[in-house]
Amino acid sequence: MSTRYLLPLLLFTAAAPALGQSQQELTPAAPAPAQPPAAVPAPIVVQGDWKKSEAKELAAFIDEVGAEGLDPADYGAAALREAIAGGDDDALDRAATASFVKLASDLALGHARGDGRVDWHVQDDAFGPAEQQALLTRALSGRAVSDTLRSVLPTHPQYAALKSILASTADSALKEKVRLNLDRWRWLPRDLGSKYVIVNVPAYTVSIVENGTTLNRRRAVAGALKTPTPQLSAIITGAIFNPWWEVPTSLSGEVAGKKGYVSVPNGKGVRWRQPPGPSNALGRVKLVMGNPYAIYLHDTNAKHLFDKQARAYSHGCIRTEEAVGFAETLLDGTEWDHEKVQATVASKKTAQASLAQPIPVYIVYFTVAATSDTPGHLVYSDLYKRDAPALAALNDLPIPKPAPLAAPTKTAAAGAKPATGKPAPAKPGTKPKPGTVASNQR
Repeated sequence: MSTRYLLPLLLFTAAAPALGQSQQELTPAAPAPAQPPAAVPAPIVVQGDWKKSEAKELAAFIDEVGAEGLDPADYGAAALREAIAGGDDDALDRAATASFVKLASDLALGHARGDGRVDWHVQDDAFGPAEQQALLTRALSGRAVSDTLRSVLPTHPQYAALKSILASTADSALKEKVRLNLDRWRWLPRDLGSKYVIVNVPAYTVSIVENGTTLNRRRAVAGALKTPTPQLSAIITGAIFNPWWEVPTSLSGEVAGKKGYVSVPNGKGVRWRQPPGPSNALGRVKLVMGNPYAIYLHDTNAKHLFDKQARAYSHGCIRTEEAVGFAETLLDGTEWDHEKVQATVASKKTAQASLAQPIPVYIVYFTVAATSDTPGHLVYSDLYKRDAPALAALNDLPIPKPAPLAAPTKTAAAGAKPATGKPAPAKPGTKPKPGTVASNQR
């Protein structure tokens, strides 16, 4: 057969249905039926099988919870005792479980929540229904209700010291301040870690703590009243020496076109940078601690501010006294010894150093602290007026409207004097002696 006849035949054959195929087989297959959505796990309902002896132990613990700065009336003691006196086992289980869960939650996470925690950005420890059930099971299986409840309390020595002040003072105003600051400790993770940095904004201090010992404690400059420092936690991974300052958009108008700043194309506009040098706002070092609020610990070119007692001047970041030495302490255990750090700073070239292990930093707001050198306490100025809303939440009262901020007052001491003079800088290759001021600076 010639190709002039073969080609049309092949084309026709390709277009025709194959022999033996039914019309059903030629019909496009219907799409597979949609799979039903995955079943949502049933919510965990916390339950416990309570004996009267265990319920009585819980009731006795509630009666004494004022020692933690909490109100026994918040934990259903009356309903619990009524259930204990009754003969209904189910009613006893419900009442005791409800009291236990509420109490354990407040001991672990603090009583003041929501709007009472102004500008608070530290994530709570996990304590949902699964954790609550596990804790309750441990309490009942070991017949150790009180010990189990105490196991969720903060481990920091400052918490125990504040409890002692609460028990010993007859000053009602001080009692309320101590109650509030005990609750603030419960807002934090129960265990801050074996090594961490803590900044107490009202005290204007920043400290490095390892295994309960303060390795390095420095004065700090915190956010001004119009740009308050938020309370947050982050992870410090390193330090940048001779850093560039990437000017935040909110401050661009203050530096635009000024000598010493460099413009960089940014979309349809520009952003501004400040190169390393003696006038750089970050000074000679900035700690690397990524967070969504662009808050950092860094050096400063305005070192005269460390001589003031009330030091609320920054745009929110924590300016750290002797910041290069502070960074050296953090870099202990790495190749970045004193000589290398000093040579890098002197080179005026930007360089980044990594910590041997990342460590957490906590920026907190304690307005009362127990002293560590002698029995007593320090009361710090509530510069951002955050006490009133937190105390209202602690007492289950309406949250007051924000009060206008006034210039912070000097620190008031009671029972001990705050340290005077500058902390001694650490000697190269050695660790500074522990600080002897308020133990909450750890």
